[in-house]
Amino acid sequence: MPKIDRLIGSMLLSSEVIDMSDGTTDVPPGAQLLGREWLGFDETGETALIRFQARRSFSNRHGTIQGGFLAAMLDSAMGLCALAALSPDLTVVTRSLDTRFLRPAGAGPITARARIVGRTDRELVAEAALVGAQGETVAEATARLRVL
Repeated sequence: MPKIDRLIGSMLLSSEVIDMSDGTTDVPPGAQLLGREWLGFDETGETALIRFQARRSFSNRHGTIQGGFLAAMLDSAMGLCALAALSPDLTVVTRSLDTRFLRPAGAGPITARARIVGRTDRELVAEAALVGAQGETVAEATARLRVL
């Protein structure tokens, strides 16, 4: 596999590019429920793009997607982004997730934009935003991820 090196802030990330397509990885039940689809990286190679399908059954009584589902999408997106930045023998678990809900989200496709903003040998810090079908940012989060 090709090797990629990325400069994030003042830190150089070096990792093997791993195939994140759902067709070649075991898709966990939560990812299946959320309709997760790996889209790849943006043109800078620093922001991971992941699409989710917010089902009508995720809605609250007001007809908008419940915050717990949005938080799960953000957490999933940052986890995938982190895995893409690590060697295949490492993984991450979420230590903390600071979520900010900006506006109501409707059912349908929601795209996450996730990136690593800090890294040590034992921890990654990631940020992500969820963008609805109309191009509006509906939620954002910052996560601290423990490297195992």
